[in-house]
Parts: sequence; C-alpha cells; structure tokens
Amino acid sequence: MLGRDSRLEVDLGFIKLKNPVIAASGTFGYGDEVAEFVSPSFLGGFVTKGLSIKPKQGNPPPRTCETACGMLNSIGLENIGIERFLKEKLPKIKAYNTAIIVNIFGESISEYATAASMLKGVAEISAIEINISCPNVKKGGMLFGTDPKLSFQITKAVLKESDKPVIVKLTPNVTDITVIAKSVEEAGAYAISLINTITGMAVDIERRKPVLGNMIGGLSGPAIKPVALYMTYRVVNSVSIPVIGGGGIMDYKDALEFLIVGAKAVQVGTANLVNPKACINIVEGLNQYCTEKGIERLQNIVGSLRTE
Repeated sequence: MLGRDSRLEVDLGFIKLKNPVIAASGTFGYGDEVAEFVSPSFLGGFVTKGLSIKPKQGNPPPRTCETACGMLNSIGLENIGIERFLKEKLPKIKAYNTAIIVNIFGESISEYATAASMLKGVAEISAIEINISCPNVKKGGMLFGTDPKLSFQITKAVLKESDKPVIVKLTPNVTDITVIAKSVEEAGAYAISLINTITGMAVDIERRKPVLGNMIGGLSGPAIKPVALYMTYRVVNSVSIPVIGGGGIMDYKDALEFLIVGAKAVQVGTANLVNPKACINIVEGLNQYCTEKGIERLQNIVGSLRTE
C-alpha cells in the first residue's frame, strides 16, 4: 500500500497536504462510504458532499446519464444537512489522516453565512469550500457564481462567520472566469477551486423528452478537461492566492497538466465514480513520475509551463 512520500507534499499556505490529490465534492460521499474500497488517509484531502443548513431531497430522477467522454448529473445537492453530518458522519471520518474540507451551499447569502457558523469550532475540519456554482438547482446555484458582486458578498459573509480557511469553487458557465476569481480574492478567499460542471442536457429521442428529471445537469468527465485546464491557467495568472484545478482528471498525466499550468493541487471527481481507487492510482502515478524524472519535489513543476 502507498506510503507517505515527502516529494509529493503541498503547502497551500493555510494548510499542508501530504500530496496534491483531493477527492472532489459529490464524488466521495461524506468520506465514510468509500472506506471499504480505499482509505481517504492516503489522499491529500477530500471534500465532502455539499451540505446545507437543513437536509435537502435533491432533484427528481433520473439524476445521471452517460454522455460522450463524460456524464451529466442532476443530483440537486441532496444531503443530510450540517447537523446530521456533525453528529453521524464526522465521528467516523475524523480519524482519517487527511484534510477534511467541508463543502457548503445555500439559497441566500445569509444561509451561506449560517452554514459556515455551524462549523465554527470544529477542529477536525481543515477548511470550508463554498459552492457558488451548482448548475442544476433552481434557487441560488449559478446565479451567485456568475455575478462578481454576489460572489464577493458571499465570500465576505462566510469569512465573517467562519474560523476556517475558505476556498471558493467557481463555475465555468461565465464569459470571463477571471472576473469572478478576482472578486473572491478581493473578498479574502484563501484559495480558489475550479471548475465545477458545465451546464448541459440530453434528449431521449424515442420519448422526445429530456433524459434527466430536472432537464438540465452538469457535464463532467474527460470531455471538459481542455476547458478546465484553460480556465485554470487563466485564473492562476490573474490571482495571487492558491488555485486548485480540476475537471476531467482521470489519471496522473491529467493531474500533471493542471500542476504544470500552475495549480498547486488538483481535485478528482468523475474518475472516482468509475474507479473508487482512482485518486490512489493518481497519487501512485505521481510518485512514480517523480522517481523516473528525478524530481525532488513535485511542487517544483507547478507553473512550469513553457510558452516560448
């Protein structure tokens, strides 16, 4: 089994990770569901399923469908709520030797702030990730993540009510993602993660109806990697805070691309649904890459893209 390798360590300034691989929100459950397949302790960190103040049922089924080189999901942020997470899930996962990042969302700025305040004082939580970019919920969702003023206000409100480092997850469904990135940086965000899914839909040609119960969903998987990589590169070159890149990462080579364009860490999502051990395989691949290339620290390649 994979052991800790200091060559892979990451320092984001506000948190140190044993490696740059983080399981993305919504693809790793609350952390305990995957324990029979792989221990989260071998990851740099994992982001919980998105949590709200109160439990949420989510969207009507069908909620997922396969697409060319990817998938659409319209889960609708179904979750057990913060109180149940703290009572039922955190006691099980707090023993993991990894960074626990809690993803939160709300339907208003005040809900985001309240959600953050409910996590105050919980030492086992390493950071909060604000979801201002979900494309498949009717209230809030993309509206917040596409408006720089609202993005600024939400980030500011969460920071005011939180004692944790705050990461803001951005939507790709905008004209210029750097505008949003700069607004959350100005508000005081500790880091930025991107990208969330790209809005899409699929049609059942026999029924002539949308495949998804909510009609639209979020496209993820290899199909979106070129877009995610480009947007990560743009954001890295527009802000001074750490950037966590992701979108379509399936193996260690994909992860390396994001690191080379400047991401300090990566989030792995859809790959976990294909292979529960995907994150571990990526860590092992990065480890082997360092050995083969004689790299003393993986972070030395961050931002090493040659443009001339």
